[in-house]
Amino acid sequence: MPCAMPSDPPDPGRETRIVLASDPMAVREALGRLVQALRLQALPDEDCGTAEIVLAEALNNIVEHAYAASPGEIELTVTLSGGALTCTIRDQGRPMPGALPPGTLPPLAPPDHIPEGGFGWHLIRALSRDLHYRRQDGHNLLSFRVGREQSPTAAGPGAPPETKPE
Repeated sequence: MPCAMPSDPPDPGRETRIVLASDPMAVREALGRLVQALRLQALPDEDCGTAEIVLAEALNNIVEHAYAASPGEIELTVTLSGGALTCTIRDQGRPMPGALPPGTLPPLAPPDHIPEGGFGWHLIRALSRDLHYRRQDGHNLLSFRVGREQSPTAAGPGAPPETKPE
């Protein structure tokens, strides 16, 4: 079970659920299919790219750390509404240390000594909003939003989305 995803693109406002194996290739396949579906729903390319980066970091962290090369399932639920994508990721892997996503960058050394990893959570925090994590009933639940909010009173199709201060 590499990746189970509906073949039709998600309707705006409708929840789409993707179940994938805790495997790097399944993550890659799921991201490719999801981004393609989001583009069909007219999510701007910039927001698709941002969603792909944030989801890739979060999903690959689950594969590498929560499951640590053990088999397991990852459930991704996405909803596109008003120009923003709400994402919830659920897994049964190990909980995050300290029950919180890491919040600091690794120390930076001279360019020839920069660590290979440790920047994913910084990217996730910088590119998403409304980031929440909790451990509940043996599951890790991570949720966040990416993309722009659109005002319901926007001037219709083609109108620039409004942004709200955070």
